[in-house]
Amino acid sequence: MDSQATTTSVEAAPRLGRPRDASRDADILEATIAVLAEHGFDGMTIDMVAARAGAGKATVYRRWPSKADLVIDAVACMKRRDLDPDDLPDTGSLRGDLVALIRAPSIEDAELKTHVMGGILSLVSRDPELAHAAFAAILEPRIAVNRALLERARDRGETRPDIDVEALASLTPAMVSFRTLAQRLPVTREFLVHVLDEVLLPAAGITPADPAS
Repeated sequence: MDSQATTTSVEAAPRLGRPRDASRDADILEATIAVLAEHGFDGMTIDMVAARAGAGKATVYRRWPSKADLVIDAVACMKRRDLDPDDLPDTGSLRGDLVALIRAPSIEDAELKTHVMGGILSLVSRDPELAHAAFAAILEPRIAVNRALLERARDRGETRPDIDVEALASLTPAMVSFRTLAQRLPVTREFLVHVLDEVLLPAAGITPADPAS
């Protein structure tokens, strides 16, 4: 047998072990988010995630060599829950647009994301990669939606022309985080409408016509 044939046969030999089942990735990442929200990074284990996903621990480790790698991927994948900034409500008013976003699924998602943020605080402080992934997945999508709605309202002359769009876009996510992590209170529709009517809209130079709606 010549060296060419030997090289070819070695290169063609299959790798040992079963190939990774990519179809399980979504289940494992969803399970990671759930366990992370409940137990935090320090309290979660790969065993917990595997059990929640109905997968073997070896399956998880074949794809993610460490708990931190798994959490980074899971947090980054949370972006798929987000609204498309190009497909937002357009009711003709900033208040109407923002109120239209206050739905039960979006409130539950905001609370979940905030609990996840709380769960990874200890890791974020020492892992710049996770800090970036967390901001991109948890905070920036909602800030981007608020930014788009505020810019649209400003462009149609509804707000003061000199509003600080970035500060106002971050206001609600910041208050939701404080309420959930510091005060340990639930995020309700009433709370969000109150923040909208009493803080965000006045800061934008808008007086709500019907705050009770």
